[in-house]
Amino acid sequence: MTDGSVQFWDRMAERYAARPIKDTAAYEAMLADAAARLSPSDRVLEIGAGTGGAAIKLGGGVAEWRATDASAEMVRIARAKQAPPNVSFVVAEADQAFAGAPYDAICAFLILHLVADMDATLAAIHRHLKPGGLLISKTYCVGDMNAALRHLLIPVLRIVGFVPPLKMITAQQLHTRIAKAGFSIEASRTFGSNQHAHYIVARRL
Repeated sequence: MTDGSVQFWDRMAERYAARPIKDTAAYEAMLADAAARLSPSDRVLEIGAGTGGAAIKLGGGVAEWRATDASAEMVRIARAKQAPPNVSFVVAEADQAFAGAPYDAICAFLILHLVADMDATLAAIHRHLKPGGLLISKTYCVGDMNAALRHLLIPVLRIVGFVPPLKMITAQQLHTRIAKAGFSIEASRTFGSNQHAHYIVARRL
């Protein structure tokens, strides 16, 4: 993420942590799909872990879960929660989070559209996965939203500090970039009513 993004999330961390999940059923379904793709012997890295919700729910099913986030405030809140003993929370930028590699799986939930260089981040994820390892991701494809939202509302919300810097990427562009980074996409879908939040599972070739 950019420095502006880190500052944004540090400032928004408490509000983010207090905000209820909008579609609990969709969130739980996504986590269930991710859990089904992991095994008890897996070592997992999560980038953009936020306040630790996914790590706490999924970490107990694997051997190790290393949850990282660039925001120190997000990590502080995550560390205060009751997590499985094999889950650790670390402050680290998405492109610098790979200590302990290689990993069996890397999770990137709602982070790829926020990183400064998506291609570089995908290349780093690929490089730090074991051969055949999985990238499990969920990404907002803002580029597919209607023009008024993309060109009018989001810029205004950024100016007033309610939205962080983000990439206006489409679902097609996201698929292309993941494939270009050396992955084979095994699953691609959305959960619930938000058709712009794309869940993609891709395997390192």
